[in-house]
Amino acid sequence: MRIVVVGAGEVGYAVAKNLSEDRHDIILIEEDESRADKVENELDVMLIRGNGARPPVLERAGIGPDGTEVDMLIACTNRDEVNILACWIARKMGVKQVISRAVGLEYTDTKAWAHDLGINLMISPERSVARRIESLLEIRTALEATEIAGGRAGMYLFEIAPGARAAGVALRDLRRMFPQITVLLIYVQHGDEGFIPKADNVLREGDLVYALCYREQIHLVEELFNPQIEHRLKRVFIIGGGKVGYQVALQLQQRVRGVKTLLFEQDRAKAERLAAELRDTTIIWGDGADEDLLIQEGIENTDGIVATTGEDEVNLMLATQGKILGADKSIAVVKRHNYLKLAGKIPVDVILNRNQTLSEVIIRNVRYPGSSRLLKFVEQIGAEIMEVKLTQKSNSVGYNLLDLPLPPGVILGLVTRGHDVFIPSAGTTLQPHDSLAIFAAEERMPEALEILLGEREEKEP
Repeated sequence: MRIVVVGAGEVGYAVAKNLSEDRHDIILIEEDESRADKVENELDVMLIRGNGARPPVLERAGIGPDGTEVDMLIACTNRDEVNILACWIARKMGVKQVISRAVGLEYTDTKAWAHDLGINLMISPERSVARRIESLLEIRTALEATEIAGGRAGMYLFEIAPGARAAGVALRDLRRMFPQITVLLIYVQHGDEGFIPKADNVLREGDLVYALCYREQIHLVEELFNPQIEHRLKRVFIIGGGKVGYQVALQLQQRVRGVKTLLFEQDRAKAERLAAELRDTTIIWGDGADEDLLIQEGIENTDGIVATTGEDEVNLMLATQGKILGADKSIAVVKRHNYLKLAGKIPVDVILNRNQTLSEVIIRNVRYPGSSRLLKFVEQIGAEIMEVKLTQKSNSVGYNLLDLPLPPGVILGLVTRGHDVFIPSAGTTLQPHDSLAIFAAEERMPEALEILLGEREEKEP
């Protein structure tokens, strides 16, 4: 496809780079000279210098009143007016698919804005990042958390703690010993070696396991891997009352019963506004880096601390400080991708990159349009979890899983059928309108999707 990307910041650069590597014809528009120079020196794309919301600039990219050969426009600057206007002009000039980043949360409160403006997809990362943080806090031993089936199930990453019930147990025996728990282990990392587990594999202390289970059983599953921690979330500190901090507090307020949330904000006017809007959150007007203040408010008895200021370095420092002072779990939100390399090297349990979340969503919507959507890309193991929906014409309808020629390493982990959600067995027969959660290596996923979603040809009468 010929794709125009407006904006070469961290999101736009990542989108252009990945889609170019997918052999799409990429035209990147950027008005900042230093960013444009970086693109020119590092990426194999066509560069146009200018403001992507101006018709003459878009016309140089092939989007004009005389027609267009551009298939898609992706606007991902940090200015809503530029993104929305670029999408609107492109749509008026005949571009069929337009995607816009939304900096202001109000644009994604409902789908009306995107629909009325003719934008196919309008994305704001703050809500999805906040949901991930809420899951990581409530599921206290999880290092990663991804919701599936509208939150009724999920994929979680756990480390098997010393003395865990699952340690030293083969998978087939785990099912026999704990029949009341339904859990599917889809990947195990043992030291530098990773593998998709089989029935005779034995779990060991220190292993990292990716587990798929029902949300209602999550604390039972946690106890398999770390029985020594009290799992109920009681107390959380949030430092920074910006968009992410506000959304995290709101998620905790709405979804976690009985949790006491303290949000620290230095700006008095913002703190007063937050106090008026977050009735069940305690707003502390003060510096979240003040060690004495944190100790005074009880950091040593806190289940989790989340650093969500606008500065990456500050967030890493705050999360580190909170962990050292006694918080059980620390989470830092960053915008720069290179800070993810610090995971495991500093005393911060989770480092989340909201720009990465946004660029991944955009890239996957280009790679897997229509009824497929990315649930999670697991960068460490190069694997994806996709959610797809079968139609009446899908090749796989009517077949049971045992008879489907899925590539090795592809796991069909969850089926949503009407109001029912279940982990399938080898004898499960797929039906029209089933939603499937699929785990596979990135290079295997296209083949798996073709087998599941490819449409059978209608026979002529």
